[in-house]
Amino acid sequence: MVWLRSAWKKIVAYAAHDDPLVASCNLIALVVAANQPFYPLYVCFAVSEHIAPTYFTFLSTPLFLAVPAVARHWPTVGRALLPLTGMANTILSAKVFGQASGVEIFLFPCALIAAAFFRSSERLIGLSLSGLALAIYLGLHGRYGAPVHLYAAPEYEAFANLNAISAGMLTVFVGLVLSGLLSRNG
Repeated sequence: MVWLRSAWKKIVAYAAHDDPLVASCNLIALVVAANQPFYPLYVCFAVSEHIAPTYFTFLSTPLFLAVPAVARHWPTVGRALLPLTGMANTILSAKVFGQASGVEIFLFPCALIAAAFFRSSERLIGLSLSGLALAIYLGLHGRYGAPVHLYAAPEYEAFANLNAISAGMLTVFVGLVLSGLLSRNG
């Protein structure tokens, strides 16, 4: 149990930052990274036993884990890395699973993070990143080509439900983090 407490203290220290916006993005990035290993299990139980394509999502894990390290040196870049990594993961996932998987819905929490975690003096960055999420959807929707594995229609329905629930829960989590910031300042 001591090793668990020690590990937890190291994770908390890694996510910590004097700037509450940076610390919040660090927390979100680490929560997303911590949940990525469970995605194949979710797909296995909710969609199909064919989970090999889910392993492509692990390509973004190091980038999510790097957000606090980058933010320690370049706070604005670290905060921007979070939605950029989410958008890149969404593009990759849409290509791998197919558009019918509904994975493009993850662009919404990416846009929310971009809009919410930049100060008014950084508004151009936040709006640019939010606009990028929209541009990705408008520019790539319907243009991903054939997925790595073609799932059956009922599997795609389950996939879309799984991704809608997951993106919804991520959006709620981001909202809770944001409301915690607002309550500290209000």
